[in-house]
Amino acid sequence: MKKKTPIGIPQDSEMPFWDHVEELRHRLLIVLIALGAATAGSFLFAERIIDLLAEPAGSIHALQSIEVTENVAVFMRVSLLCGVAIAMPVILYELLAFIMPGLKINEKKWVLLTVFFGTVLFLAGAAFSYFIMLPASLTFLLQFLGVETKPRLSSYINFITSLIFWMGIGFQFPILVFSLAKLRIVSVESLAKGWRYAIVFIAILAAIITPTVDPINMAILMAPLFLLYLLSILFAFFATRGDQQKK
Repeated sequence: MKKKTPIGIPQDSEMPFWDHVEELRHRLLIVLIALGAATAGSFLFAERIIDLLAEPAGSIHALQSIEVTENVAVFMRVSLLCGVAIAMPVILYELLAFIMPGLKINEKKWVLLTVFFGTVLFLAGAAFSYFIMLPASLTFLLQFLGVETKPRLSSYINFITSLIFWMGIGFQFPILVFSLAKLRIVSVESLAKGWRYAIVFIAILAAIITPTVDPINMAILMAPLFLLYLLSILFAFFATRGDQQKK
């Protein structure tokens, strides 16, 4: 019979394969329920969020719809993004609970701190993309060639929500490194020595995420991502500090 820690994480390191599958199914079900409830709750304020997202383009009146179902699709997309943000603590907790089994009682605080900082970092990434990345990108895109542009509502919202989502995910890098350090997959030393490779990887990631091809927007994105890499080294240090003290 499998024992569980106070935070509900199995301690049996020899759990059969199908038990792992069942555990994953259970945690995914919790995530889906939390995401569904958060998305449904977002219906109450999704219209105001759409107005807020339209501000960098001028206003909601600066956009246009063509398809009959376009407005509904945009409403649902924004509601889903808000649902992800609201449900982020549950998503992070269930993910950590699955990939980091066998945590000791005194390590419970690390899970709670990781969930807290992961949520904060996701919101920080969303804020960075909205207040810094988006204005610079729109200025370049809407004024390119000097042609008057009236964006389509769905394409504009798809563009901005994708940017916000992937920046929020990108800002989760320190949390990922913390988990990998806890699992002894990476170490502080390897991260510190690999900063040159990190710059190359960050440049490639910035080129993928950045909606424009100009180097200024890439540099705007690369700077915080590299700072997050440095923050990841600190997270890895805290993740392995107990082991270092035992040596």
